[in-house]
Amino acid sequence: MNKKLNLLFALSFICLQVLAQKQKFDVQGKAGARGIMPENTIQGMLKALDLGVTTLEMDAVISKDKQVVLSQEPYFNNEISLQPNGKAITLKNQKNFNIYKMNYDEIKKFDVGSKVHARFPGQMKFNAYKPLLTETIDEVEEYVKQHKLPKPVYSIETKTIKNGDNEFHPEPAEFVDLIMDVINAKKISKRVIIESFDMRTLQYLHEKYPKIQTSLLIDEKEPFEDYIEKLGFKPTIYSPYSVLVGKGLVDRCHEMGVKIIPWTVNTVKEIKYFMSLGVDGVITDYPNLINQIR
Repeated sequence: MNKKLNLLFALSFICLQVLAQKQKFDVQGKAGARGIMPENTIQGMLKALDLGVTTLEMDAVISKDKQVVLSQEPYFNNEISLQPNGKAITLKNQKNFNIYKMNYDEIKKFDVGSKVHARFPGQMKFNAYKPLLTETIDEVEEYVKQHKLPKPVYSIETKTIKNGDNEFHPEPAEFVDLIMDVINAKKISKRVIIESFDMRTLQYLHEKYPKIQTSLLIDEKEPFEDYIEKLGFKPTIYSPYSVLVGKGLVDRCHEMGVKIIPWTVNTVKEIKYFMSLGVDGVITDYPNLINQIR
C-alpha cells in the first residue's frame, strides 16, 4: 500500500512539475500566428490571443511620415503583397516599394492578406493591410478586455540594418524613440520587449530606456559570451536560431541570468525537445501547436 501511495505521489509531483513548466513557458506567436494567418495583421494577433500565446511577437518599420508600421520587411514583400490596383509585386521590384518612402495613407492601400503564401499555404486568406503599432495595441487591449483574456507581452522587433540607415529606415536612435513614443503613450512599457538583430538599437534602448526588456536575436554560430561582450550588457533574452541551441547554451544563458527563447520552432516534436532542454519559451509560426503539448 505504501509503495502504491509513494508511486501516486511521485506521479502527481511529476504532473505538477510539467504543469508549472507549461505555465511559465513563454509561447511567442511569430508575427501573430504566421503559419495560419497573414503575418503582422491585427486579425493574426487576435487569433494568436485565442490560441493562448503569452507574447505577441511583431515586426516594426517606419513610414515616411514617421509612423510605426507592422511589417516583416521595410518594403512590400512579393510573397504576400498586392498593389492597390491588385497587381502583383515581383521579387525583382519589391524593394522599389519602400515603406520608408511612403506615407501611411498610401501604405494602407496595399493588400497583404489575399495572396497565397508559398511557404505557408495553410494561411487563412482575406484582404488585409499593414496596421500601425498604435492601432494594433488598441485592438489587442480591447480584445483581451472584452474576452477576459490575460494581457499579453508585446515583443517588437526593430527591422534595422547598418546599410539601411536613412534609406529603408531612420537611424537607430530615432527608430527606437518613435517606438517608445507609442509604448509610453499606451502605458504598456512593463509588458514590452524590444528585440533586434541590430545591436545598435538595443544599445541605445538600454542607455536611454534601461527599464525596457531586451532580446538579442542571433542567426550565426558564435560563442554566447562573445555576443554579450559585443552588446555591452546582459539582455533580458537571448534569442538564437533554433538549430544553434543545445543544452550547453541553455545552461550558459541561465548561469548568466539571461532567458533563452529560440526561433522559429514549428513542430510539436521540436517544442517538446526544446522544453526538455529547459528553454524559457519558443517563437513559433504555429502557436496552435502548444495545445498539443501534454
